[in-house]
Amino acid sequence: MTKKHETTPSADQAQHAETQEETSQSSIDATIERILAADETNRQRSVLDERARELSSLQVEHAETDGEQYDLFERRSLRRVDGLSTELEDVTEVEYRQLRLERVVLAGIYVGGQSAEAEHSLRELAALAETAGSTVLDGFLQKRATPDPGTFFGSGKAEQIRQAVADVGADTVIVDSELAPSQRRGLEDIVKVKVIDRTGLILDIFAQHAKSREGKAQVELAQLEYLLPRLRGWGESMSRQAGGQVGGAGAGMGSRGPGETKIELDRRRINQRMAKLRREIANMKPAREAKRANRRRNAVPSVAIAGYTNAGKSSLLNRLTDAGVLVENALFATLDPTVRKASTPDGIGYTLSDTVGFVRALPTQLVEAFRSTLEEVADADLILHVVDASHPEPEGQIAAVRQVLADVGADEVDEIIVLNKADAAEWDVVERIRRREPHTVLVSARTGDGVDELKNLVSESIPRPNVPLELLVPYADGDIVARLHAEDVEIVSTSYAEEGTRLSVRVRPEMTADLAKFQVAE
Repeated sequence: MTKKHETTPSADQAQHAETQEETSQSSIDATIERILAADETNRQRSVLDERARELSSLQVEHAETDGEQYDLFERRSLRRVDGLSTELEDVTEVEYRQLRLERVVLAGIYVGGQSAEAEHSLRELAALAETAGSTVLDGFLQKRATPDPGTFFGSGKAEQIRQAVADVGADTVIVDSELAPSQRRGLEDIVKVKVIDRTGLILDIFAQHAKSREGKAQVELAQLEYLLPRLRGWGESMSRQAGGQVGGAGAGMGSRGPGETKIELDRRRINQRMAKLRREIANMKPAREAKRANRRRNAVPSVAIAGYTNAGKSSLLNRLTDAGVLVENALFATLDPTVRKASTPDGIGYTLSDTVGFVRALPTQLVEAFRSTLEEVADADLILHVVDASHPEPEGQIAAVRQVLADVGADEVDEIIVLNKADAAEWDVVERIRRREPHTVLVSARTGDGVDELKNLVSESIPRPNVPLELLVPYADGDIVARLHAEDVEIVSTSYAEEGTRLSVRVRPEMTADLAKFQVAE
């Protein structure tokens, strides 16, 4: 009886302990699942569900000043379509020239506590990928002190990316940094699909959007500079050209010894093509310099529009000059520079030029290739630095633009910060920028709000006629009066006397000699 009494509590205790262990394990499993689910939700929301801050959330894309936008219609007629099969079910499908969107997975790393900035950069990368013609399926971030020298990511994260690529059926992995050739090869060996980096993605967008002969040459030069150190060879690429008897019996007499491998031949051809492109770009420079010299000779002030990509530069140009250039809610929508004639409210003429947009970590190959075009900004009398006021952190955009301007020698040019997209801006952001920047103006290129204030500010900032003259022009010299009504002369007052027309004017110094015989005492 005693043994039975002693055994029963022991069995109950074991059963109770087992129950507690099962409950504890299920609780732990539930907690882990909840943490992983929350982490997955946060990751998906930060990468895919939130729109890139550089893209506008406004439904209306164009204003009445943007014109018919025929170029945009042509571009979108060739767009890629999500889910379109490459197998044609109907022969008429070929007329649409549509391709299936490339399916991509994004990946990046960050150091320390910069996860928020890394997520923002990854969303910007997603916008770039969509602009290039792809569908973003997933995104990954890894915290690392330094990139892995072999695969950029750690082995665990690289395997996680490989598994995600297999699960979602992706075609490409895009890394939010510039990869060394060895890192790209190492990562491709793991994920088993094509890997490109941020630089290659931006170069692809530039290649799609360049239209002018000079723009295409500049983009091709940048692409070749990027490709040259990344050439890979295997199989026949490593075979050599052989001369003389080395090539085998009957090859004929010639130079002895092994010749170039095919990859060496490719490198030589790329170098030759790059040299030719540099000569072509250099030959295009005199025409641009001649136009610039003509403007200098006529003392025409020059105003350049610069800014982060998709900040609204082309929309502002259309609003100020009715240029009708392409406007699209996408990154790097317009690349080719546009120069248009404009005038101040009181009639002083100047030129307004649009430039290529900038972005964080703009590839150095592009800065060098587009240097001849960006020199227009360095030679300008005034820069309108367009900033997206709807962006919650525009300071990073301003810093990125100023870095590129400094690289091309335009950091000493007078600058006006134009806070665009006022209709979607947060006032605390606007006030924060106004406190930091002394010369700012708030506008909306879409609605036209603040544009008149901007025009007045430009009128005060550009070089103006500064030599005052009192003239009496005989009625027989009506051509002189007509000349004084040009856009490089400011007429203060006009009156009529028996001897002729009396004018009080301000002219540029180079005109004073021609008007000396008409001067009268004040």
